[in-house]
Amino acid sequence: MKNAIVGQSGGPTSVINSSLAGVFEAAKGRGAEHVFGMVHGIQGLLQEKYIDLGEQLRDSLDIELLKRTPSSFLGSCRYKLPELDSPEAKPVYEKIMALLKKLDIGYFFYIGGNDSMDTINKLAIYGKSVGSDIRFIGVPKTIDNDLCVTDHCPGYGSAAKYIAAVMKEIIRDATVYGTNQVTIVEIMGRNAGWLTAAAALAKGEDCEGVDMICLPEVPFDVVHFVEKVRKLQEKKPGIVIAVSEGLKLADGRYVCELADDVHSVDAFGHKALTGTARFLCNTVAKEMKTKTRLIELSTLQRCAGHLTSRTDITEAYQVGGAAVKAAFEGHSGEMVALERISNAPYQCTTELHPISEVANLEKKVPLEWMNPDHTQMLTPFIEYAMPLIQAELTPIYVSGLPRHIYFDDRGI
Repeated sequence: MKNAIVGQSGGPTSVINSSLAGVFEAAKGRGAEHVFGMVHGIQGLLQEKYIDLGEQLRDSLDIELLKRTPSSFLGSCRYKLPELDSPEAKPVYEKIMALLKKLDIGYFFYIGGNDSMDTINKLAIYGKSVGSDIRFIGVPKTIDNDLCVTDHCPGYGSAAKYIAAVMKEIIRDATVYGTNQVTIVEIMGRNAGWLTAAAALAKGEDCEGVDMICLPEVPFDVVHFVEKVRKLQEKKPGIVIAVSEGLKLADGRYVCELADDVHSVDAFGHKALTGTARFLCNTVAKEMKTKTRLIELSTLQRCAGHLTSRTDITEAYQVGGAAVKAAFEGHSGEMVALERISNAPYQCTTELHPISEVANLEKKVPLEWMNPDHTQMLTPFIEYAMPLIQAELTPIYVSGLPRHIYFDDRGI
């Protein structure tokens, strides 16, 4: 029986470690003697940084702590493998394959989003080209919910739950004084607005909901935005607006680029997005002479382990196990996807799709799920998202605080 290896890549989530637990337990259950973990993803593997997960996860309590621990237990990276036909490709891929042979790896799992699936796609293609029998399987993860072929992504439900809960609290706070105030909340989302759309879930019998939602799928006009805010404030003093960090103008520029901040670029060519809410708050304050407040949820929305969705954490574990099942049954170059069977009652199962249908592609929010002026989400979105935030998995508390599991990777 060959050994297995697993890595985590890209932005962390509050349930990514549940997928890791699913991979570990399923691989051990199917007879893998060792399940290795890449420390800091494929980049760490290239530096020969890995651990035997069996030495870290010794009993059922460790597994339960892992499921409830947010962020990436193994560490993460944003490392782009070279294109297969590039001059620098051969030594990189040969080194990876040599390391996998050294560890007697037969099953390779990578937990991540769009860019991580690019990694799996390249490794599967290269492995096949050199006659390797290693099976490469992608395990979906991203709070952005923008992976194609899957109904939704593990990590999204918990982030959506956090956003909806926080928006309810912000709305209550914004109405305290009865004076004119515009609160703009910046939510993650580069090109897809699934997370910002989740702000719509705050609306209910006990909450009037946000006053406006702005998604990156809709070209943004600063002048029109200010006029909409002006009309809203003519009807009520306290306004709360949810905006995606990736709002774009009609010419393709990000709204945050209108500010003076310098935006760096990562290994995949993605600009660092920050300052959208700040720019809009400054603009509204200047044009309307009203008090404004900006709130950036930032990393809080992706690492709130105390407010995870039980549905989300359960499905994250299931896709990890399904990936192992697929690999041990001979599949390679595929990603596990979630397929929704019904909304009421909510039922979801797993299926496999070629990784080529996922890598470097993005699933956007359907604009028909918004009202005609693209400022609010409609019933189809609510029915889609609401099942994903249901129930809770309470952290294990010690001395009044959630207990996490981690290891010190400095000596590796």
